[in-house]
Amino acid sequence: MFERLIRWSRLKSPWILHLNSGACNACDIEIVAALTPRFDLERFGVLLKATPRHADIIIATGPATRQMKDRLIRIYEQVPEPKFVVAVGSCALSGDVYRGAYNILGGIDQVIPVDAYIPGCPVRPDTVINGVYTLLKSLEKK
Repeated sequence: MFERLIRWSRLKSPWILHLNSGACNACDIEIVAALTPRFDLERFGVLLKATPRHADIIIATGPATRQMKDRLIRIYEQVPEPKFVVAVGSCALSGDVYRGAYNILGGIDQVIPVDAYIPGCPVRPDTVINGVYTLLKSLEKK
């Protein structure tokens, strides 16, 4: 019974951490726009947090670089269980225009496990909302 209550509270009030691993900031601007009153991601109970220790979901933008690899792993490990990662934008999915550069490992999933992907360059705020909402709905079914 207590486990169901904890699970319900996590699904109804997910806290997110926005993590930029070296993107051009276009996706970052759209994520911030999704949190503004016009799009209002907070209507789903989503709250932006500044520390991984308080977050449930990591929203990652940008490609995985050699410089960020250890930091990505460390931040991922600091998020308490159950934790989820959403890769936002083409760079986070595959490395996109940076692919093939000497310091690019590829998408975020080359370093940490990713639960949801939101494609686009840059993504639109409504697709960010749809991606987070779809992730939450899929977690309800588990």
